[in-house]
Amino acid sequence: MPSAPLAESDPLPPRRPDAAFLLSHPAHLVALGFGAGLARVAPGTFGTLWAWLAFLALQHWLEPGQIGELIALSLPLGWWACSVTARHLGSPDPSSIVWDEIACFWIVLWLLMPAGWIAQLSAFLLFRLFDTWKPGPMGWADRRFKGSGWRGGFGIMIDDLVAAFCTLLVLALWRTLW
Repeated sequence: MPSAPLAESDPLPPRRPDAAFLLSHPAHLVALGFGAGLARVAPGTFGTLWAWLAFLALQHWLEPGQIGELIALSLPLGWWACSVTARHLGSPDPSSIVWDEIACFWIVLWLLMPAGWIAQLSAFLLFRLFDTWKPGPMGWADRRFKGSGWRGGFGIMIDDLVAAFCTLLVLALWRTLW
C-alpha cells in the first residue's frame, strides 16, 4: 500500500542535493548558488568565491547604483529561495545553501569598491572567518533566528548580514588606523 503524500508542513528527511535537485525548482538554483553549493567540501567558501567572481564580472556591465539595486533584490529573493530549499532539503540551515554568502558578500564588495586585490582578499578572509566561526553577534543571530518556514530563510540570511557588517566594520577600522 503506498504511503500518503507528505503535507506541506510534514518534515522531510534531510537530503544531500545533487544536480537533479538543483535544477528541479528555481528556488534551488538560486539558494544553491547556481551550483556552488553542491561542492562536497566548504560549500560556503565556494559560494563566497562565486560571489566574488560574479561581482567582478557584473562590474563590467552594471553601474554601482545598478549593482546596489541588484543586491537589494537579491535579499528578498534569497529569503524566499532559502526558505523553500531548506524545507525541500529537510534541514533548517543546510550547508549547501550558499545564497546567503553570495548576497551578503556582494554587499561587502559593493561598499568596499573600488579596492585593490589585497583589500578584496582581506574582505573575503574576514567574511569567511566571521561566517564560519560565528563569534559574538553572528552566533547570536544564527541561534536566535534559526527555524523553519519563512523564519528559516530569514535565519539563514541574517547571520551572514551580520558577518558582512562586521567585515565592513573591521575594514573601516583598519583603514582608519593605518
